[in-house]
This record gives sequence, C-alpha cells and structure tokens, in this order.
Amino acid sequence: MTDTVVSLVNVRVQFGGGRVHAVDTVSLEVGRGEVVALVGESGCGKTTLIRSIIGLEPLAHGSITVEGRPVGRGRGLRALRRRVQMIFQDPSGSLNPRHSIYEAVAEGLRIHKVKGHEPTLVAEALAAAGLRPAERYLRRFPHELSGGQRQRVLIAAAMALQPALLLADEPVASLDASIRGEILALMRSYVDTHGVSIIAVTHDLGLAWNIADRVAVMYLGRIVEVGPAEDVLRAPKHPYTQALLSVVPEIEGMEQQILTGETPDPSRVPSGCRFHPRCPLLASGEADRLGFGDRCRGVDPELEPEVGAHQVACHAVYAALA
Repeated sequence: MTDTVVSLVNVRVQFGGGRVHAVDTVSLEVGRGEVVALVGESGCGKTTLIRSIIGLEPLAHGSITVEGRPVGRGRGLRALRRRVQMIFQDPSGSLNPRHSIYEAVAEGLRIHKVKGHEPTLVAEALAAAGLRPAERYLRRFPHELSGGQRQRVLIAAAMALQPALLLADEPVASLDASIRGEILALMRSYVDTHGVSIIAVTHDLGLAWNIADRVAVMYLGRIVEVGPAEDVLRAPKHPYTQALLSVVPEIEGMEQQILTGETPDPSRVPSGCRFHPRCPLLASGEADRLGFGDRCRGVDPELEPEVGAHQVACHAVYAALA
C-alpha cells in the first residue's frame, strides 16, 4: 500500500444520550487497494462504524479522515460521498422500483456532475459489473432482475463514480450461495484493476476467506483482534475469534466452541474485559489457574501487538507473551 485511504482514530459513536456506546474507541487504517473484513456478531457495532465513515452517524469522540480530509458535516459531505460509496445488504430495498436500471446508475453521475457522455458512462459501468450486453438491461426495472443482477447494478452505480473506498454492508447475505462467489469475485476485481479499497461488514467468516487482505474482529463496540487475514483466520488468538471460527466448515482441526449467552446490552458494558462473561477461559477456570482471571474481570485490555501486524486485546495473550 502506497498510502492510507481512510483513518479512524479513537472513534466513538453513542446513542441514547450517551448511555449506549455503539462504537467505543476504535482506531483503524485502510490502505489504497486493501480489503478489510469487519466481522462479529449482530449488534457489535460493525454497521454503525462504517456509517460513521460516510457521515451518517455523528461522532461523540475521535476523528475520521478520508484521503487526508476530515469527515465532518455540511457541504463537505457531497465531495466525500463521491469518493466513498456504500453498498447495502438488500439490493431490492436499495433500488427505486420506479426507476429503470439506466436511471439507477445515472443518478449518481448527475448528482456529482461527473463529466462525460452519460449513456456511455452508464453502459460501461454495467458492462464492467458483468451485465453484458449493457443495452439489454438499460430499460429494465429492478423487479425484472435476479437478486445477483440487482446487486451488480448497485456495484455498477457505485463504481461509476470512481470512488476511493467502498463500504459494503453484508453485500452477499441476501443472495443465494451459488451467486455469492461471483459477487465477491466482482468486488475483488475492482480492487485489482482500479485500486479501490473496501471495508466489508460481515458475520460470515467465509466472506473474509474469499476477499479480505486483513480481518478486524469486533465485539461490543471494540476491535478485539486485527491482522492479516491469513494470520487471523488460521491462527486466531482471541477466544472470541476462536469461537467464531470454530463453527466455520472451512476450518479444519479446530475444536468447536459454543459461546454461552447473548452479546451484553451495550448500555451495560461489563467491567474489565467486555468478553469475560462469555469467555471459555474464565468459564473453565483456566484463566484463574494461570493467574490472570482477576485482570479479565477488572481491567479492560487494549490492542497490543502479538506478532507483526497481528494485534489482540486479551489478557491471556498478554500472559503468554510475558
């Protein structure tokens, strides 16, 4: 990576008058041409985090910059939203049923006053997204397309603006398994050919296997493990990441772990490590036997480098390194 496309520093997003820390002191950088998968259970703050990047959620604390420019409110958002495009989970709900496919792609070009011959730009964007020949789709409407084709239209509309960053919120969750690989391959092709960066939100670690360069694991508003995809997915260090991966069919040789209970209410974050009420190391007595159980219950761990770029927020890892 030659430069940083987006940088988040100590980002905090709050709801309910400050009672709920949906995102709690998150720092993350994404380089040009890099794909970062943001993974975790529902309600851990993944979607809120990417919405804050595009200015849809105000920050209670911290800062976000895109290509060196701070994300704020007001006039600067229009310029930001040309450089940062978002792809949502449900393509049916994201496309206006009364607009043709041509209009769906052309709308962004008009809003951002993109120079060029509009019909040519629309046709090129659709063809690049795998809808060929483009002329077959221009006058059709969303209900006439399959789910995978509708998702390709959304990707075409986003990429027609030549963004620096794509924010993909569960981009293949609503699609049939046979189509998911095609859409992921399409997204990866834009990285390789255009140098676009992607933050892909998912609870499906299989997506991270297929597309990501790095993986960031979130739990209750915090990143608890982050590193190169190969390192995190083959040798997870945080007990939460290990539990998530233990139920992925593609992972072999890992004992299945079933987490007890639900993710705690973000308005009542547990003291100490926020994962400790569900941590298998504490439940089994292993943490106390090895002498770090009290720290798990009383000290909130920060991300610490484990090996190279692989960082983990876990007292068990600290103890092993000591």
